[in-house]
Amino acid sequence: MEFENKVVIVTGSGGMRGTGRGIALGFAREGADVVLVDIRRPPDQLPPDEIAADWKGIESVAREIQALGRRALPVYCDVSNRTQVEGMVSEAVARLGGVDILVNNARAIIGPSDLVVNMKDDEWDRTMGVNARGTFLCCQAVARHFVACGKKGKIINISSSAGKRGSVGGGAYSASKFAVIGFTQCLALEMAPYGINVNAVCPGTIDSGRFSLREKMAAEREGVSYEEFERRRIERRSKDSPLGRASTPDDIAAMVAFLASEKARQITGQSFNVNGGEIMH
Repeated sequence: MEFENKVVIVTGSGGMRGTGRGIALGFAREGADVVLVDIRRPPDQLPPDEIAADWKGIESVAREIQALGRRALPVYCDVSNRTQVEGMVSEAVARLGGVDILVNNARAIIGPSDLVVNMKDDEWDRTMGVNARGTFLCCQAVARHFVACGKKGKIINISSSAGKRGSVGGGAYSASKFAVIGFTQCLALEMAPYGINVNAVCPGTIDSGRFSLREKMAAEREGVSYEEFERRRIERRSKDSPLGRASTPDDIAAMVAFLASEKARQITGQSFNVNGGEIMH
């Protein structure tokens, strides 16, 4: 198997239909042990289908990975908090013997974003804190481990199509995802002498059931359920894709697995679109 006995950290991996879970399960099926990282979310920040299914986030994903015969370590961690991130990496090393691959998938839950002229400081700070600072802190802690051990590890940062093209009302989110791409290039140059590959993946629309407060509020304004609003949104966005459909978590997981494999040993500092052709640069 491709990742036999490798240890992979996947942040933001607690969603029942999320990209993080898809990435984590993909690695486990290929022999990896997985550190599952997420925060504890209050009920008002959970998709309705997770509440109905009594989904337990990273604890539920951990049971799925263990059922595949691999080790799973669920760790609750705010990736914007240095102490918690360093503790998470130390726990992974102590309990699983080290880290070989890092996937920075955690993202700020999108709130009721506003135009830049109306944006509140806390919205900007929260989004940048998770998406940009969180990526930095996790990369720094794991890169230090790689260098100290002489390990030629792999780092994959999840950016977004929003990191290549801005949109009205997306100032904070887009800025944070552009930052991830620039940071990926800088870190790739710094880690290249150690044989460490650093790349980014830029998903477009994903049919993952991820919760968005902005969309919940829009559904309430339209007088429809959150599920119906999401179905319509995905249907509309799919029409923007030349391939005619939204991406799935497995589509993103496939690119992540490729970048973490030896097949990609000569690739670093790149940001790959996985969006059905929505954006082609």
